[in-house]
Amino acid sequence: MRIWSIHPRYLDWMGLGAQWREGLLAQKVVQGKTKGWRNHPQLNRFKEHREPLKAAGFYLREIHIESIRRGYNYNYSKILYPVESVDKIALNRGQLQYEFEILQERLSKRTPSKFVENRDTVVVEPHPLFTVREGPPEQWEKSYWNNL
Repeated sequence: MRIWSIHPRYLDWMGLGAQWREGLLAQKVVQGKTKGWRNHPQLNRFKEHREPLKAAGFYLREIHIESIRRGYNYNYSKILYPVESVDKIALNRGQLQYEFEILQERLSKRTPSKFVENRDTVVVEPHPLFTVREGPPEQWEKSYWNNL
């Protein structure tokens, strides 16, 4: 599971579709309606939010907005709380950059045109749910970063 912290505009069509599904799963986890994924560290960002279901709803709403911009037809009615604003979640800049690098590596093989489109990005923008602070990749990120 990956709940991308980067803005959905960087994702290719496969990534955006997968993110929609992952967001819906996150919403179910926050509702307590799943047996699996309940302890996934990326979901703690939603679970620790003051209004977890609204945070998940806002996250999904922004993915839906991107899907409409691209001409896709995701089912908006699946968002339980499609709020227009919610308290933002702090995110380390290192996490944002790390995720962008993971995405670019995937896109270089899967969707080279999207890779090229993203290639000149200087400042990676977060999903609107997040506000960026300085810092390394998050501690929960399972990667070589944690060994530095």
